[in-house]
Amino acid sequence: MIDLHTHTTASDGTDSPAALINKALSAGITTLAITDHDSTSGWSEAVTALRPSLSLVLGAEISTLTLDGISVHMLGLLFDGEDKHMQNMLAESRDTRIPRMRKMIDLLAADGINISIEDVMAATPVGATLGRPHLADALVRNKVVATRDEAFLELLHNDSKYYVTHAAPTPEDAIRQINQAGGVAVIAHPFASRRGEVISAATFTNLVSAGLHGIEVNHRDHSQAEREQLAQIADQLGLVQTGSSDYHGNGKLNELGENLTDPEQWARLESLASARRVVTK
Repeated sequence: MIDLHTHTTASDGTDSPAALINKALSAGITTLAITDHDSTSGWSEAVTALRPSLSLVLGAEISTLTLDGISVHMLGLLFDGEDKHMQNMLAESRDTRIPRMRKMIDLLAADGINISIEDVMAATPVGATLGRPHLADALVRNKVVATRDEAFLELLHNDSKYYVTHAAPTPEDAIRQINQAGGVAVIAHPFASRRGEVISAATFTNLVSAGLHGIEVNHRDHSQAEREQLAQIADQLGLVQTGSSDYHGNGKLNELGENLTDPEQWARLESLASARRVVTK
């Protein structure tokens, strides 16, 4: 069982890296990728907690923006974590999240919604990449909404008046940097329209030119028709097809292993990295 997209308390998940490793073992996962938002800070703990029956894929989910302002998430897997240019790109993305959060809080407060930056920081685990899920958790704590899902549905979705974007690399720039760091690039949930505006099928040609390796086809936010269309695009462009849970612990309904990657597809994807970086014990 191969799950190539999960999150921990290093970003917006609710399980520590060690706890996620243990849950993956219990769930029968054999290959697990940890892909926190714009961060590799959970890698060390995950490696320490690793057990012989599990292979660990280290990565990150990189926040990007197209030139026309569409949010795209790019999974970088198996890249060199010591690559300075890669770490600089991740750090710059994280740094823009604080002013963005303050703007969103100001917009909410202007409408009389009870929230402050102190509330959000109190809901954010130490060292985590700050994001909307932490704002959602603060809104739950302040009894503005009942759940994180409700916060996103009513207040924090991409088309909300309270949504503020943040500076980010283009998808093409992120792909090139992942490649330069020796990793592989997989676009995450590209047709998940309920999250907001999505890229068109024609966009994939430019992403392939930049060095895209794969498409996350099987994801809970894709309908069956969207999965079929993405599979067709992957076949036409010679891209690897992956399936993933996008697990966040208690933060989302997603369950570990609810979507998986075919072993042959994974073997092909792994072979495209510059070195064998899967961690085993």
